[in-house]
Amino acid sequence: MIGELPKEVLDALLETIPVEFSVLDHNDTVLAWNNHETRIFKRPEAALGRNVRQCHPEKSLEKVEQIIREMKAGTRDQARFWIDLPLGENKQPHKVLIQYFALRDPQKNYLGCLEASMDVHDIQQLKGQQRLLD
Repeated sequence: MIGELPKEVLDALLETIPVEFSVLDHNDTVLAWNNHETRIFKRPEAALGRNVRQCHPEKSLEKVEQIIREMKAGTRDQARFWIDLPLGENKQPHKVLIQYFALRDPQKNYLGCLEASMDVHDIQQLKGQQRLLD
């Protein structure tokens, strides 16, 4: 990153970006997440400090473990998939994009994992173009 952000600006940025994320350390421990009140995938605060395996449904656990294993081995830097989930007041199906990114230091050592999720329903509805302030 070029430049430095004061902590309060960084905190505001992380709560404002239109992506919810969770961060794991190199031992697969949940360190933090953003958008606590509005998350698609809600977690209890008790999940902080837990192993990520305690935070995923059984049906997806094997794939999550494979992704993390490959990131640690250096054979994968990201994984991307999408699912349909009932969201909003009407519980209409929305496409949710989920991505995992390996966090690495400048020497490419594995530091942990960023899991990012985003409801892309509104993005999928875009047509034509809309210019700034139109």
